[in-house]
Amino acid sequence: MRKCWKKSNVGFMLVLFASFTMLAAAPASAENYEINVILPQTGGASFLGKAEQHALELVQKSVNAGGGIHGRSLQFNYFDDQSNPQTALQMANQVLASHPAVMIGPSIVAMCNAVAPLVQNGPVMYCMSPGIHPPKGGYVFTSSVSTHDLENALIRYFRLKGWTRIALITSTDASGQDAERGIDDILKLPENKDMKLVERVHFNPTDVSVSAQIERVKAAQPQAFIAWSTGAPIATIFKGVVQAGLNVPVATTDGNMTYTQMKQYAAFMPKELYFPVGLWALQNPSVKLAPEVKEAQDEFYAAYRAENTAPDEAANLAWGPAMLLIDALRKLAPNASAAQVHEYLAQLKNHAGINGMYDFDGVPQRGLSVQNAIVTRWDAAKQRWETMSQPTGIPLAK
Repeated sequence: MRKCWKKSNVGFMLVLFASFTMLAAAPASAENYEINVILPQTGGASFLGKAEQHALELVQKSVNAGGGIHGRSLQFNYFDDQSNPQTALQMANQVLASHPAVMIGPSIVAMCNAVAPLVQNGPVMYCMSPGIHPPKGGYVFTSSVSTHDLENALIRYFRLKGWTRIALITSTDASGQDAERGIDDILKLPENKDMKLVERVHFNPTDVSVSAQIERVKAAQPQAFIAWSTGAPIATIFKGVVQAGLNVPVATTDGNMTYTQMKQYAAFMPKELYFPVGLWALQNPSVKLAPEVKEAQDEFYAAYRAENTAPDEAANLAWGPAMLLIDALRKLAPNASAAQVHEYLAQLKNHAGINGMYDFDGVPQRGLSVQNAIVTRWDAAKQRWETMSQPTGIPLAK
């Protein structure tokens, strides 16, 4: 009987040892809370995707230092859409195969629009482009201040500065078409009855020159010029502006508000370059923020100061959605479903973020409005963006 006990005991110990061995060999991801992210790590929009990935790496570091999500370490998994809508669809199908509650990305309008139909019943998809306008109640949410609200603040700033004759160039892609529709709608507002669009021109993002379009703009004698395109195409426009001697204030989308681009375009930068942007970029003590918003901004800037860098628009586009989703996941049960996260975000009000107080009841799928937009100007000498307006685009008093 003792012999039998010994054999049983040895067998038990072997099973126990094997169990511990299996646990030790289990993948580290079993201890993580994983969030999948689709962004352009390569291709034409990679300048944006790489900066967004860097921001998410800082978010991951900050969140894990604060205890993670329900005691589990946060882990972002990255999928490269190669700046291509078809590839974005392929990456999205890979992500959806694991039935996640949330996902972040893509980063560009065309890619977000391509993926959006796949998530009608979840997961919660947080597009990092402010240029999409998802329907109320859906599972698609969108980052930062809407391009239309940014345009609204910009045109208000122009009008109050006395620059009422404006010209416009937009790209023929989805982003450019959306921007043009927004500007047309804003110019129809009663307050803008004295504003006049003296010329509008278009270009293909793959064009290597826009000299003919810029000459048409120059001939119309505008007082200000809006160049709405993101990434490499804006360099083509800037070169055309400088070569044509178009010496008027130039404004562009906040999608170009990156230090990388400012450095690359320094040799052909317009003399006065304006960017409408969210409140994260506010750097003027005369404009007061709610203490909770200031606290959120302090955390944002501190993460970058810790590595001797400074955030730009790409950082904002990633940081904002990530922190909102993490807050939701921390507030909800450990295994919250897509429907639960969706309901939490849809009802969220008075929530402080780097762009102000979010109100998803008042502004569905986004939480931010023109009240969260300001106008900035690039100061090449100081290598930073200077705050030029109050929220909504009202110029600061001199």
